[in-house]
Order: sequence, then C-alpha cells, then structure tokens
Amino acid sequence: MCNLFNVSTNQQAIREFVSATHDSIGNLEPLIEVYPDRPGPVVRNTGSGRELAMLTWGMPTPVEYLKAPGAPDTGVTNIRNTASLWWRKWLGVEHRCVVPATAFSEYGQRPDPVTKRKPLHWFALDQSQPLFFFAGIWTSWEGMRGSNRTPRPGRHELFAFLTTEANEVVRPIHPKAMPVILTSRDEVETWLTADWPEARALQRPLPSGLLEVVERPAIRAA
Repeated sequence: MCNLFNVSTNQQAIREFVSATHDSIGNLEPLIEVYPDRPGPVVRNTGSGRELAMLTWGMPTPVEYLKAPGAPDTGVTNIRNTASLWWRKWLGVEHRCVVPATAFSEYGQRPDPVTKRKPLHWFALDQSQPLFFFAGIWTSWEGMRGSNRTPRPGRHELFAFLTTEANEVVRPIHPKAMPVILTSRDEVETWLTADWPEARALQRPLPSGLLEVVERPAIRAA
C-alpha cells in the first residue's frame, strides 16, 4: 500500500498538463513528500473550472472499520474495491480528481538485517522522475481527523487514489497492489470527464516498461 509519494515539479507544469483554470494553493514547494492525513495537491473539477487545490490525504473510513465511536479518523489512502457501496458514491466526475506525483514508494517484504526495518523503495516513470498523476477521488467531510493526542475537528476536504494489481516492476517488492497511474493528457481527461464505465477501464496496472525503480527523490533546481 502506497503511503508516501513525492511531488517534485512546479505548479505551472501541473496546471498546463491538466488544463487547470484555477489555483488555490499559493506557492507549491519544490519538493513535497506527502504522508497520510497530511496535505497534498490535487486537481479537481469545480463549477467554475478545473482547480489545483491542497487537500488532506485519506478519504473517510467505512464506519465498520473505525477503531472506536468518536475516535479520530486517519482516513483511507488507497482504494481498490470500487464496487463497494461505500466508494461508489464518490466515483462520479464531480468527485474525481487527479493527484500529481513524480515518484511513489512501497516497503519491501524483508526487513533489513541490520536495522530490522523493511526497506523503502521508490518508483518513477524513469530516472529523471517526470510528472504523472494518480487517479483519485475527493470529498468534503465533517468530523474528527488526526489522533487522540492531536485531534482536528471540523470540515475537511479529503482525497485518496485508486490502486490495482501490481505490475512486474512493483510486484517483487510489493506484490499486493500499486497505484493507478495516468501518464498522458488523454488519460487524465478521461478520468476527469468520462462516464464511469469508461473511466473504470483506467484502473489497471501501468505497463512494466513505463516504470522504474529509482533513488529517493531529491530537491531539484527551479
């Protein structure tokens, strides 16, 4: 399950790729590492055009999986079962978004013999780590986020992205799943505008020849 991704690009590149007409972010840092229940950039449809905005990573957790009544919800970051009634209500174009990224990470299966921790592996389209997008959904939600020590009550704008079976590059490291990745303007446009049966076809593994294992991303010169 992907719980860390990197965005190392500029706002103009994101806006041009997706034909965004509005930008509510302010200044996007040259390197963002996005963690669960933390802000991350998305592009979504609005009534006045396509917007680049900063939302919190993690859609509302299904009620039956909440830890305790009234406890803060840390959210669901990766969504596989789009046939679930819980997720189906957010699959229309009004709740779809794309999530810009330049690399994503997965933990390996075997702990390091010295540190005893599972190693973190990074994936990108190639070694130059160009821009791509995850196929995501978003919603506005009222409730408690965060942890018991640092709860954040109120209204939150949340997102997550879809996953699918792992391809031949990801499978040796993380066999269960990989994010749904969009690499072309046509794919982004389909995800943001098409009826669900057509958009659903994009929930498939990225061809293995389009993905590589890379070094941990570093800050680039502007």
